Amino acid sequence: MESRSRLSRALFCGLAGLLLSFVTAQAAEVKVMISGGLAAAYRVLTPEFEQSTGNRLSTAWGPSMGTTHDAIPVRLERGEPADVLIMVGSALGEMVRQGKVIADSRVDLVRSPIGMVVKAGAPKPDIGSVEALKRTLLAARSVAYSDSASGVYVGGELFKRLGIAEQMQGKSRMIPADPVAGVVARGEAELGFQQISELLPIPGADLVGPLPDEVQKITVFSAGVVAGSKEPEAARALIAFLASPVAAPTLRKSGLEPITK
Repeated sequence: MESRSRLSRALFCGLAGLLLSFVTAQAAEVKVMISGGLAAAYRVLTPEFEQSTGNRLSTAWGPSMGTTHDAIPVRLERGEPADVLIMVGSALGEMVRQGKVIADSRVDLVRSPIGMVVKAGAPKPDIGSVEALKRTLLAARSVAYSDSASGVYVGGELFKRLGIAEQMQGKSRMIPADPVAGVVARGEAELGFQQISELLPIPGADLVGPLPDEVQKITVFSAGVVAGSKEPEAARALIAFLASPVAAPTLRKSGLEPITK
């Protein structure tokens, strides 16, 4: 009886060892390039993905567009390896057109509105209507906006739509590769505009609110598998996880609206 028990334990330990070896052999390192719009939610969600799949994520951060050293298109251009891109949908679309992302792997994950912050503790000006936003911008001493999709809209379109482009020229600036809320928190700008999901995680700045609906610009963030990925199945699994109902509450908490299928 005792010898049988020892044999059973030995067989169990051997089987467990084989299973562990199999899981380890199957585990993949997934290289991800991601822009800041999903940063807060991604950091919360990724440990769950790694634990449930055994895969490990290696993450590089950078803007979806632009020419800074860390910008995702620049990283790809200089040959940095990647399996998954998570970035502004229009920029990902360009990667698909260039053949750098597999077309049928694209998944639109979330919608992200633009918001405004002030330094923590400062009075929150009224931006509840288009006219109130216009008055607030004209009264501001300095305004900062990002070098990604939200900033391109604010600097290139919003000011024109409000009829104040000329007045804003001397006191507004685009911030390359740096969280706008951080610039405001340091007192380097009075007002800051960026996707709400990128503003919320930064300490030292308070969210005033989103732009009024009439002048709001919703950015879609999407994910896709890089052409030539060494881990295409693991890459697709990550995208499916981020698009799943499991991820939705965390995405909402970070100021994003999940795109449900």
